[in-house]
Amino acid sequence: MKLAGLILSTSLVALAVPAQAQVPAPPAAQQSAHDRLFQLFKDSDEASLKRNPLQALFRGDYRYADRLGDLFSDAHAQGEKAAAEKDLAALHAIPRAELSPDDQLAYDVFDFQTKDTLRGYQPDILTLTEALPMNHFFGLHTAYPTLSSGQGGAPFATVQDYENALKRNADFARNIDEAIRQWKKGEAEGVVDTKLTVTNMIEQLDNQLKLTPEQSPYWGPVKAFPNSISAADQARLTAAFRQSISGTIYPALNRMRDFLKNEYLGHARAGVGLMYMKGGDALYRYQVQSTTTLPMTPEQIHQLGLSEVARITQGFDKVRQEVGFKGSLRAFFDDMRTNPKFAPATRTQLQQDFYRIKAAVDAKVPEYFSVLPKTPLVIRPYPPYREKFEAGGSYDSGTPDGTRPGTFYFNAYDLPSRFTWEETTLFLHEGEPGHHFQISLAQENKALPNFMRFGGNTAYVEGWALYSETLGYPMGFYADPYQRFGTLNDEMLRAMRLVVDTGIHAKGWTRDQAIEYMLNNSGESKTDATAEVERYIAIPSQATAYKVGALTIQRLRDKAKAALGDKFDIRDFHAQVLGSGALPLTILEEKIDRWIAAKKAS
Repeated sequence: MKLAGLILSTSLVALAVPAQAQVPAPPAAQQSAHDRLFQLFKDSDEASLKRNPLQALFRGDYRYADRLGDLFSDAHAQGEKAAAEKDLAALHAIPRAELSPDDQLAYDVFDFQTKDTLRGYQPDILTLTEALPMNHFFGLHTAYPTLSSGQGGAPFATVQDYENALKRNADFARNIDEAIRQWKKGEAEGVVDTKLTVTNMIEQLDNQLKLTPEQSPYWGPVKAFPNSISAADQARLTAAFRQSISGTIYPALNRMRDFLKNEYLGHARAGVGLMYMKGGDALYRYQVQSTTTLPMTPEQIHQLGLSEVARITQGFDKVRQEVGFKGSLRAFFDDMRTNPKFAPATRTQLQQDFYRIKAAVDAKVPEYFSVLPKTPLVIRPYPPYREKFEAGGSYDSGTPDGTRPGTFYFNAYDLPSRFTWEETTLFLHEGEPGHHFQISLAQENKALPNFMRFGGNTAYVEGWALYSETLGYPMGFYADPYQRFGTLNDEMLRAMRLVVDTGIHAKGWTRDQAIEYMLNNSGESKTDATAEVERYIAIPSQATAYKVGALTIQRLRDKAKAALGDKFDIRDFHAQVLGSGALPLTILEEKIDRWIAAKKAS
């Protein structure tokens, strides 16, 4: 899901609907509240797809596949703001009281999300976010190679697909130049990124630029022409791709690298937290509330993290005693990090382990879920050009029709820093029943409006995935104490994130201080702890959502069990949580409360 931070924004081209789709709608006064609401959802979504063609591309809608859109310009931001203002006014003109409970839920989600969007476009926030267009974790320079590789979201089945890719390459270069302009504007206003993040981006760019065009991910589609494309077209497209990579993509990457290295790096800030950036305190407070979908402060999140760290530490000590380790807990962490019996021997073994875990999970899933996704799931390692700066794993969604499967990516970089004890919990989070179930079931649910099928918020999406890890307990996967150590370690990671993210951005923690905290309180390798901390530096607040979301879902499950007693069925609860797409946490709780009341009355 790495392109998620980029597909929220693109161009301002006016909406153009095909003539056959232009069916005049009845006057608003003659439409029911339901019809008006869903017409608004449809119109808003279609306009957004036109402005943001990458959203369409990842859905499997290829009408705008010849463009990336306008990702970073001032005009784009103002267009998105104007669209949100128009949508909110139209929503509030619809009488909510006349809607069914399901429609009221959709109304409330649209209202919540649109208001949150508008907060992000207020001048004091927008000035800051526009000045930071990319970083080493969310960047077009790393997302675009995957998109273009033949194994990403873009199709390469027809001549037109290849022609579209060439046009997107030109858009890519234009967007890189616009990002450079935004960096320069921010620099002039005193709003700059960290030296650490800029240095990492320079290394990422150098890693790409040292490859020849034929070695690059952009060449992947040329190496895999479908048989349906004629030899003449293959020859023509091969030459065009070589020219596009060497004459358009690489020069743009060079311009970005040279600007960052020769100009921007010297002005970047040393302090890694937002508190050291002009306007950073206000930006962080906004980001925390937007990310968690709750009115929480950085200090509240910090304290919640400390309490969770203390609780999970007790679980670690129980495992230490159970396996008979005689040393201290810190020594136990060191042993779990360094003991060769926990190191996968090869990348192939790592991949085979995940296939084995998938089969075991598939056998248990029917006991916990009444509705399963139709979209298949594949398992792949990160490409070498990405792996150093990636987390231990991630998920890229498939298409609603299943023609592109969901993909669980695992990280095989620095193989001795990968551990067999972390495999089960990682698969439950990124694969099944975590991201793959939640995202696929939403996309496949055609009863939902598109903004609920394909949209969402981090607290729910990542909260569900972390909650999914806990299902390994009743499924029996953590009876083995080392696998239980693995899930405690992942839970601890999310608890430490609350402490470390707020520590960095609101309390002035240094990079090394944050890494040391993580090593002292978990079995994270130094490689992973470093990547994690540098991620929090690059994308403030995002990491706070996991624990907040998971604790909310766990609390709602416990509330439902206590209220319903024998009427509680875990499959029904999961169907309720997953049945409406990714909801803001307050709205999810309202939905579960209504379900509990209905079940008690039945």
